[in-house]
Amino acid sequence: MKKDIHPEYKEITVIMTDGSEFKTRSTLKADSLRLDIDPKSHPAWTGVHRLVDSGGQIAKFNKRFAGFGLKS
Repeated sequence: MKKDIHPEYKEITVIMTDGSEFKTRSTLKADSLRLDIDPKSHPAWTGVHRLVDSGGQIAKFNKRFAGFGLKS
């Protein structure tokens, strides 16, 4: 392998949405990683569907198409 081209590989702490933690190894520069969505809260695994609007996309969609509808 070439020298000095690979990122540092170190142990980090992953913090789940419920506060539980586990350790893994990563090239992430920070010492910890806090998850917004994980297998305990993701609808694909839980079967409970809820909207997560972290970027305001749903609000933008509703605002854009608020006047769109069928005329009677």
